[in-house]
Amino acid sequence: MTVDVVNSENAKVGSVDLGETFTSGPIKKDLIWESVVRQNASERRGTHMTKNRALVSGSGKKPYAQKGTGRPQVGSTRTPLWRHGGTVFGPQPRSYTYQLPKKVELGALRAAIGVKLRDGAVTVLDALTAAEAKTKTTAALLKKLGATGKTLVVDVKLDDNFNKSARNIAGVALRTSRKVTARDVMHASRVIASKAALEHLQEVLR
Repeated sequence: MTVDVVNSENAKVGSVDLGETFTSGPIKKDLIWESVVRQNASERRGTHMTKNRALVSGSGKKPYAQKGTGRPQVGSTRTPLWRHGGTVFGPQPRSYTYQLPKKVELGALRAAIGVKLRDGAVTVLDALTAAEAKTKTTAALLKKLGATGKTLVVDVKLDDNFNKSARNIAGVALRTSRKVTARDVMHASRVIASKAALEHLQEVLR
């Protein structure tokens, strides 16, 4: 598969041959799903908590006599059977983070990029640089490249001026080719990658 390489004026200046790295065989959507779910789970705060009978306020003293009152037998006002008592098996603070095999993560990223290439939603730029850190200039550049809505920008190493100006634009996410994930790719309606970044991903995901 060959993809056109354009410059900052959206004019073709070359092409890059991707072979069958991202387009060979069917798209494995199950891998994308697993990777996205894992990343979403790892970002959960997990601070939920309920109080058990050891943590709720109240005395542990027996509220009334065991027998002779006609009432049910109760040993504490903090029993889970009473209002304002403890909660049985309630949620406690925990981490939802878990790991997937490296091959699954790489396969998910390969499939996600394949989806965007198939849909024609990938723009390859010869270089992602900015002469000055001005948001207005960078926003105009992205618009010229067809970036509307949520946009993912990928480079091997982000240019300082481009990074400072693009991070202020709503809907634009900046990632290096070493840290981009399947969720980043699928979450964007347009992927703009430098030629070097795409070649690096091709080498890693081959």
